[in-house]
Amino acid sequence: MIRTRFAPSPTGYLHIGGARTALFSWAYARRHRGVFVLRVEDTDLERSTKESVQAILDGMRWLGIDWDEGPLFQMQRLARYQEVAEQLLAAGHAYRDYMPKEALDKLREQQLANGEKPRYDRAIGQKYKGDGPAAIRFKTPHEGQVGWKDLVKGAIEFPNAELDDLVLLRADGVPTYNFGVVVDDIDMNITHVIRGDDHVNNTPRQIHIYEKLNKKIPQFGHVPMILGADGERLSKRHGATSVMEYRDAGFLPEALCNYLARLGWSHGDEEIFSMQQFREWFDLEHVNSAPARFDAEKLKWLNQQYLKGASAARLAPLVEGHLPKDRSGPPLDRVVELLKDRAATVRQLADEAMLFYTRDVAYPKDAIGTEARQALQDLRGKLEKISWERPAIGAAIKETLAATKMKMPQLAMPLRQVLTGRTQTPSIDAVLELLGRDTVLRRLKEL
Repeated sequence: MIRTRFAPSPTGYLHIGGARTALFSWAYARRHRGVFVLRVEDTDLERSTKESVQAILDGMRWLGIDWDEGPLFQMQRLARYQEVAEQLLAAGHAYRDYMPKEALDKLREQQLANGEKPRYDRAIGQKYKGDGPAAIRFKTPHEGQVGWKDLVKGAIEFPNAELDDLVLLRADGVPTYNFGVVVDDIDMNITHVIRGDDHVNNTPRQIHIYEKLNKKIPQFGHVPMILGADGERLSKRHGATSVMEYRDAGFLPEALCNYLARLGWSHGDEEIFSMQQFREWFDLEHVNSAPARFDAEKLKWLNQQYLKGASAARLAPLVEGHLPKDRSGPPLDRVVELLKDRAATVRQLADEAMLFYTRDVAYPKDAIGTEARQALQDLRGKLEKISWERPAIGAAIKETLAATKMKMPQLAMPLRQVLTGRTQTPSIDAVLELLGRDTVLRRLKEL
C-alpha cells in the first residue's frame, strides 16, 4: 500500500510552498487509495510553537487536505531515535563525537582559509575522547557514489566524497533533521516521499542511513520550488504568506487548491477542476521539473470563476464577515446573487455589496446637470406609481428615456451616482429593485 506524508516544522504558518507539497502528497495517496500521514517535525526547540502547529492544522483543514494518521510529533519519539542510534553505534556505522565546538569552528575556519569546503574531519575529531554526553555521528562512506531515480527529476547521483559525517543525535538526545526523518519514515512505513527540491541535497545522506539499517528505501519525488512572477524565489512580496491570509483576503479554498495544483503539474489543458478530479488525475509523471511561477492575477481570475459558480447561500455568510453588523438593507443572499459575477474575491464582493448598505451616499452634486436632474425627478414620479418589481422599474426607466429623448448612459450614470455614490453598478433596474422603494424615492427626492 502506498503511504505518503507531509512533515512540516511548526516554526510558522502553512505557506504556499508547504501547502502545495501537502496537496501533492495527499493527492498521490488518495489516487492510489493509500494512506496520508501528518507528522510534525518539532525538534527546533527554539522556534517551534503550539501556535504554529495550530496554524498548520487550521490551514490544512481549510484547504480540505485531510490526513489518515497523525499528527505525530517527533519530540514524543526521542527514546526511539536513541534506540536506533545505539543500533548504528553497535554495528560500527556511527560513533560518539567529543570534539569541542571551539575546535570544530577552528577547523572550519582553516578549511575556508585554504579554499576548501568546510566539513567535519573524522580523523581529527576522533582524537578527542570523553565519557559524558556526546553527539553521535554517522560514518559516511567516502568512496563511490550514491544515487536514486527521482520520480520528478530523473536520475540523480552524488559523489560520497562530498558528504561528511553528519550528526545523527545531538548530545541532548534530540535528532537532527536527516536522522529523524529516516527513522520516522521507516517506522511509519512511508513508501513515497514527495517534498520540495530544497531537500535534494539531504537525500543521499538519508539513503546511506537506510542502507546501514538494512531498510527499504522509499521512492523520492522532489517538487521544484515556486518562484515569483519576476523569477526570484517566492517571498512575502510575491504572495508567500499564510494560506489563512488568502482566506481572510476572500479566496475560496477550492480555488487556491486548484491554483496550487496547476503550479508545476498539469492534466492536459484543464485549467479548472474539482478536488475530486484532482485526486483522480494526479500523478508525478506530469510534475514539471522546472520551477513554477506564482501569478497573483491568475489566482484572482481563477477565484473569480469559482465565485461565479458558487451559490449565494454559500457566499453570503463569507461576505457577512466583511460587513458592518448594524447594517440595514436588502437580504444579503439577493445582493450576493446580483454581484458575485463581478468580483474576484469575497472581500471585493463585500465592498461591492456595501452600495446596498450605505446610509449616506456621497457624490459631487454639481456633477448632476439640469437636464439630468429634471429627468430623475420625472423618473421619480413614475416610480411612485408602480409595483416594486424589476420589470416595472425597467419599464419606468424606458418611459423616461422616451419622454426626455435621452440615451441610457445619460440617465443611468447620474441615477447610479444619486442612489449609490458610484458610477458603475450591475443593471440599474436590478439595483433599484434591491435598494427598495423607500430608499430610492427618498434619495431622488433629496437630489
